[in-house]
Amino acid sequence: MPPLQRKVRPTKGRLGVLLPGLGAVATTFYAGLEAVKRGLGEPFGSLTQAGHLDIEPGEPGGRGEPGQPVPMGEALPLASLHDLEVGGWDVFPDNGYESALRSGVLDKDLLAKLRPQLEALKPMEGVFDPSYVKNLKGTHVKEGRHKRGLAEQLQADIRSFGKARQVDRQVMVWCASTEVYQELGPAHQSLRAFETALDKNDPTLSPSMLYAYAALLEGVPFINGAPNLAVDTPALQELARERQLPIAGKDFKSGQTMIKTVLAPMLKARLLGLQGWYSTNILGNRDGEVLDDPGSFKSKEISKLSVLENILEPARYPKLYGKFTHKVSINYYPPRGDNKEAWDNIDLVGWLGYPMQLKVNFLCRDSILAAPLVLDLALFADLAHRAGLHGTQRWLSFYFKAPMVDGHKRVEHDLFAQLELLRAQLRDIARAR
Repeated sequence: MPPLQRKVRPTKGRLGVLLPGLGAVATTFYAGLEAVKRGLGEPFGSLTQAGHLDIEPGEPGGRGEPGQPVPMGEALPLASLHDLEVGGWDVFPDNGYESALRSGVLDKDLLAKLRPQLEALKPMEGVFDPSYVKNLKGTHVKEGRHKRGLAEQLQADIRSFGKARQVDRQVMVWCASTEVYQELGPAHQSLRAFETALDKNDPTLSPSMLYAYAALLEGVPFINGAPNLAVDTPALQELARERQLPIAGKDFKSGQTMIKTVLAPMLKARLLGLQGWYSTNILGNRDGEVLDDPGSFKSKEISKLSVLENILEPARYPKLYGKFTHKVSINYYPPRGDNKEAWDNIDLVGWLGYPMQLKVNFLCRDSILAAPLVLDLALFADLAHRAGLHGTQRWLSFYFKAPMVDGHKRVEHDLFAQLELLRAQLRDIARAR
């Protein structure tokens, strides 16, 4: 990794955090942010708030004895939680308090203490296309016949929010629904083709692409927390490079896939064979409702299925991993709400070909796992921008199921290899303070 070519710009003023989709994940993030600021909770799960970085004494941010880790906030010029201004869009009109109550993630007693702050989080009208999210019927949506006009409305929202909140800079983190599966088409191949398609109202330009395009035109880094194509197109990657903005994605890695990226490296390290890996989930929140549509589920399925072959390398180890079966399912089960349950059955092969099994039952809380990722990605995207990093940020792969990379670079899925990639980049940024 080449060293940074310039000093990192210091934090200055407020940072706007713009969230398309003010549902369970976004309101859990925002309520958690306000709770931590008031001493009502701990920022567990957040690397920026609870993590440390190894910095040698004598280097910027270094202190104490060699090998003594330094808290992230001391090692790096991260924005303060007290300087964050949060806003966003949604296709439903509920304010943050109403949305958090409906989502049922956080205790009502905690929400009551944060009610004034949450009620002040009022969504701007969202861009909605029912052909991309078939199980929702948006009612709080922007009017406009043409996609160029919708993108311009989003740009105006970004400018208005920045002016109203007096922010110095902004980042955008997609927290909205999974769109139906989509492959790259002609409109996605170059910025010129994309902008021509905008004027032609091309149906292959999804809402998430319009948000990403508007953000980049307004100088705002874009992070994609869903498996949508969004910014993962040659056209918008070209725009990110042109505007010298960081982008990253896609699909928050928070639950079952996180487990896979820990266990699969273990199997490979010990050269244990794999016959099959069956994964199923039950989930009852709005995300589960959206994923009940086969088109949206396919986007999620492909994101989840990409992990094992990448880590296990069947071509290198054909006897161990050449013929394993990998199945993934998600079942919408309303009684469970946001408390997702993930089951994994792993059929292993050991010494002399003897079979074994490993069972994992992860009773997790979907938005509780995802909320700290939103915080970290917002702060790291802002840090990357101030450090002069632009284009696809491979070092943020740690946070995603299907990490974006440039060109022919290898996608890394192993969680601990991803963590070292992340730490290496952060150490480089710390040295450039």
